[in-house]
Amino acid sequence: MTAVVAGAATLGLVLVALLADLDTAGQAASVVGAVVALTALVVSVLALGGTPAPGRRVRAGRGAVAAGGSVTGSALGRNAEVTGPRTPTAATRRTHDDVHAGRDGIAAGGDITDSALGEGSERRAP
Repeated sequence: MTAVVAGAATLGLVLVALLADLDTAGQAASVVGAVVALTALVVSVLALGGTPAPGRRVRAGRGAVAAGGSVTGSALGRNAEVTGPRTPTAATRRTHDDVHAGRDGIAAGGDITDSALGEGSERRAP
C-alpha cells in the first residue's frame, strides 16, 4: 500500500515537472514533502508514546518458572510432583502487574494454592 502511494506521488511530481514550469513543480514538491514529514512525525509519536498492549508481561529468567495467573494443584520446577486428588480451582483475582521470575526463581501473577514448587518438591494429599 505504501509503495503504491509513494509510486503515484513520484509519478505525479514527475508529470508536474515535465508538463508545468519549474516553479509549480517546486511548490508541489514542497507541499508533498511537508505532508510526508508531518505524517512521519505523527506515526513516530504514536509509536513511541502509544498505549501499551493490554494485559501484562510474563517473563522467566534462565531456569525459572513464571505463570501469568493463579497456580492451583500444579507441579512447577525441576522434579516437582503432585500426588493425590485433583484440587478444585478457586476464584482468582486478576491483577495487571507484570510477572517476572529471576534466574532459577518461581513467580505467579495470582495465588499459589496446593502446589509443589521448586526443585524436587512434592505435594501429597492430606
